[in-house]
Amino acid sequence: MSTNAPSSRPLDALAIAVTVGLCVSWGFNNVAIKLAIHDIPPLIQSATRSAIAALLVTAWTQARGIALFKRDGTLAAGLVAGVLFALEFLLIYRGLVWTTVTRGTLFLYLAPFFVVIGSRWLIPGDHFRASQWLGLVLSFAGIVIAFGVPAPAAEPHQVLGDLMLVGAAVAWAATTLVIKASALNRVSAEKTLLYQLAVSAPLLAIGAAAFGERIDAMPSAVALGAFAYQTLWVVSVTFPVWFALIVRYSAARLAAFTFVAPLCGVAAGHTVLNEPLTPAFALAVVLVAAGLVFVNRPR
Repeated sequence: MSTNAPSSRPLDALAIAVTVGLCVSWGFNNVAIKLAIHDIPPLIQSATRSAIAALLVTAWTQARGIALFKRDGTLAAGLVAGVLFALEFLLIYRGLVWTTVTRGTLFLYLAPFFVVIGSRWLIPGDHFRASQWLGLVLSFAGIVIAFGVPAPAAEPHQVLGDLMLVGAAVAWAATTLVIKASALNRVSAEKTLLYQLAVSAPLLAIGAAAFGERIDAMPSAVALGAFAYQTLWVVSVTFPVWFALIVRYSAARLAAFTFVAPLCGVAAGHTVLNEPLTPAFALAVVLVAAGLVFVNRPR
């Protein structure tokens, strides 16, 4: 993977196809979490999948001869990325205890805005023109239409949950920017992922213990299958692909494409869980797609 490509490089056809494929995977990941959460509490899910995925990715790197332990100036950035990764999921899972999934999704997908703002200061040449900002707003409007405009918070705990999801969006954006702007952009995507998995697993396990999570009975086959999907595919495969894309293409443009993921989550919920689709969903898809055309137009 070359790291000499311009940081503001638009996504080509292959990158768009791969990114959409990742978003489809992440949409089904939301369903997998729902299927497993009654048997495997959320932070236990996150901690365990990080630990197992770390072992799998390590085995993969050793089989391919990818160096993990040589000095390359990435330790500090890797530790920061790992803490941000753990913080993101802790805030998401615990924030959703106090706020609704709809509100949480909208606040979480403020992340692309934070990436675009941060890119202007941290990544030379990777900043948006007015038309690209318009595209970003159009895509976010599509998400608002798909999930509905949230009513004002009904109680203080809901405000806290909302703020936690905003914090998760900041952590997600900060992880992207750290990977793009630090020495991590010179190493393999597998090593970047391993930093995050190795740091997040113990931190999330501590969080699970602090919040009193435990498994009281053997999880069902459905829960275990959903957990396996998260661990074997989403974390172990799609995450390193995403990190490789961040290094090669514009972080801001890639972040905007993640607006496809919640739409895929809605479609996956309809397909797997028989959740209803509203007539507005088609309009939401059109707005997100139109926005992404504006975002990815060459300079």
